[in-house]
Amino acid sequence: MLDKMSPNQRLIVAVLLSVIFFVGYTAIFPPAEQDVAKENTKTEAKQDKQQTVSKTAQAVVGHEIAAEEKVSHSTSSNIVTVKNDKFILKIDTLGRIASKELLEDKFRNADNLHAQVIPATGIKPLYVRFADDAINNEAIKTPYSADVSEVTVKEKPVTVTLTQKLPELTVTKVLTFYADGHYDAKISTSKDVRHYVYLGDRPQVSKKLMAVAGVLIYTGDDVAHIIEDGDAEGRKVFQDVKLASSFDQYTAIILYGFKKDTNIIVERGKDDNPVVYFNATQNESIHGYIGPKEHKVLHAIDPVLTNAIEYGWFTFAAKPLFAVLSWLHGIFGNWGWAIIALTFIIRAILYPLTYKGMVSMQKMKILAPKLKELKEKYKKDPQKLNAMTMEMYKKNGANPLGGCLPMVLQIPVFFALYRTLLNAVELQGAPWLLWINDLSRMDPYYVLPILMGASMFIQQRMTPNNFTDPMQEKVFKYLPVIFTFFFVTFPSGLVLYWFTNNLFSIAQQYMVNQQFSNAKDAQVAIEKKSEQ
Repeated sequence: MLDKMSPNQRLIVAVLLSVIFFVGYTAIFPPAEQDVAKENTKTEAKQDKQQTVSKTAQAVVGHEIAAEEKVSHSTSSNIVTVKNDKFILKIDTLGRIASKELLEDKFRNADNLHAQVIPATGIKPLYVRFADDAINNEAIKTPYSADVSEVTVKEKPVTVTLTQKLPELTVTKVLTFYADGHYDAKISTSKDVRHYVYLGDRPQVSKKLMAVAGVLIYTGDDVAHIIEDGDAEGRKVFQDVKLASSFDQYTAIILYGFKKDTNIIVERGKDDNPVVYFNATQNESIHGYIGPKEHKVLHAIDPVLTNAIEYGWFTFAAKPLFAVLSWLHGIFGNWGWAIIALTFIIRAILYPLTYKGMVSMQKMKILAPKLKELKEKYKKDPQKLNAMTMEMYKKNGANPLGGCLPMVLQIPVFFALYRTLLNAVELQGAPWLLWINDLSRMDPYYVLPILMGASMFIQQRMTPNNFTDPMQEKVFKYLPVIFTFFFVTFPSGLVLYWFTNNLFSIAQQYMVNQQFSNAKDAQVAIEKKSEQ
């Protein structure tokens, strides 16, 4: 069947199949570890450097980490509660941040309970482990004490001091909490002993099949090293780290503000999930953030934190798209209308190319009967057929690939917007109108996917084609149905973009079709007049 298709038809099939394959594959098999860099040369250099550093990881850490040390099973209770209008944070007797509850309604889970960013079990943020087994065993059994039991964070930050008195040394943690969700941590030991501070296991608030979850290490050369759950291999050591994040779709646990020579270690933990900790000094000063990956909030705290928002391979396009989307939201005050406006802007930018493409497809449709005659006439002389075909294209100003370029250009835009809308926590709980009260979730009544499929069907009927094989025509007729079922589980925001994009395509195709229809009518009128 493919050998009978024109180059234009083959590319259209390839484009549609690539969309289905890309989204379907990422839904079942999320992409493997990625490095997103501003410059490829920097990426390659950093990878070579990390391979060298990894070989010395064992020497840096000093000993193998036993499985039972990776997750502390010691019983603990909460000794400090930090309250705010948007969250409740608790610290336990092991000096760890044990939980953080998000109080905003948009972060309620499937059971209508407030989301907990920190998992109930596993490694908690700011857990301290000592290289000396004897000291470590004592630390697990010895509770911290706190100077306060409950504080409320409003405009001014609040400070909590934790103290753990061990037989051989004293550990002190001075934690300052801010209303925007970040904190400062000063961790000191009375003696200089080797110890490590943990980032904490990733949140489990919002992990969808199509989203990535795991660990992100952002280094000084603008490379985001992503190790997904299940993909951790051995042990890696990073330096010059700007931030370390364990994340799911919408939330993250972040440490940042490391010294340039601090060793950040990524270890393979349970189920091959990554575990992150760093080699702390006697007097360590760092910063942290626990909560949703809201771009505006993260940028206000420290611009470097916006790199914790993971867009995958299409970061180079997704970041500017989100910047424009945010700007439009500031104008309209609604993310749904902002998505529609963004679609209009994208279509306006691509208009000259899409117009040329549509015109080219119309010309190809008109030439189809003549091309068929040429194939019959020169079927035994391929070279002559090719020469005559190219001459006909040139004479009529047609380009067999003219309709493909606009479609190809829209693929990275679609994928980038797909990643943007998938990872934008701002859309969580964001209403558009009527029944669409959360653009991050699927349409509960399937109206948008059905409208998207219907618009795709109308667009398909309006688009010129020169199918010669009935099977090809049937396949294309069923594509709107396939896409409708495919988009049913997509976030409403993404379906809204695709539906709006189809409407603009229909309007543009109508104008082009009308233009050719008018030209044809004019030509017929001229011929009739000349015959009279």
